[in-house]
This record gives sequence, C-alpha cells and structure tokens, in this order.
Amino acid sequence: MKLFFTFVLFSIFIGGCSIKNYNHTSTKLLTLKTKKLKFSDIAYLRHSEDAIELDLFVAGKMVSRFHINHLICVENEGCLSKGSFNEEYLTRYYPDDTLQNILLGREIYQGKNKQRLDDGFMQLINTQDVAIKYKVTSKSIYFKDKKNHILIKIKDLQQ
Repeated sequence: MKLFFTFVLFSIFIGGCSIKNYNHTSTKLLTLKTKKLKFSDIAYLRHSEDAIELDLFVAGKMVSRFHINHLICVENEGCLSKGSFNEEYLTRYYPDDTLQNILLGREIYQGKNKQRLDDGFMQLINTQDVAIKYKVTSKSIYFKDKKNHILIKIKDLQQ
C-alpha cells in the first residue's frame, strides 16, 4: 500500500512538471534549412517566459514537436543540452540560446552589432566561424548564416 501511494505521489509530481501553461500562441510560416533539418510549412509556436513548444505541420499533419527550456527536446529523438543541440542541428559556434532567441525574435549574441530599424532591428555578425544576417520586424524574422548554410525564416500568419 505504501508503495502505491509513493507511486501516485511520484506520478502527480512528474505529471505536474510536464504540464506547461503557455502565455502566447501563434501560427507561423516557418522555413528551416540546416544540415539536419529541412522544413517549410505551418508551425504553431507556444511560449511562456521560460519555455517554448514548436509544432511543425506538413499538409495539416503534425510531423515534429520541439520543447525548449533548459534542454531542447525533439519528439521521438530525445533531449539534448542547448549546446549539444546546436552542435548536432545547427553549428557549435552559436551561443546556447540562439535558437530560442530567434524563435522569440530576441537579439542574439548579446546584441552584438545591433542596428535599430523603424519596425525592429538587424544584426550582422561576421567572425571566422559565422556570417550571420539576422533581421526582426513585427511581421517576420529572418536568420541566415552563409558560412554554416543555415536559414531560418518565420512569418507571422496572424496579421
């Protein structure tokens, strides 16, 4: 009997941690081109201050789900640290929060080379390892790294 109650309490604790209330939900047209990801279709982005859930759809059918908080979890593939995710899916040269910041339209590389625009901002980051153009406006997000052949475009469909 004691074992049963322990199991129930453990299940409630684990289940409670996995349920997330997201403050914002939006529909996006998302293009991802990386060494491991090729996607261009509808995505649903839900997020709170500390977590993101990204569902990718093709022809109305969900094909993948990403959970991002202190780890990045890809449905059916498992969870990785942000640095390990970058190394496997993007490039090891990116700071850990790069994907999360792009999805939320936040500055990357701690605001390095940030230029204000009328409707957002742009960053041009060129180093030995990256050649990034990153532009955020109220309607879209554009990220391109020419050296690492990575493209992320996000267009808001709820305008």
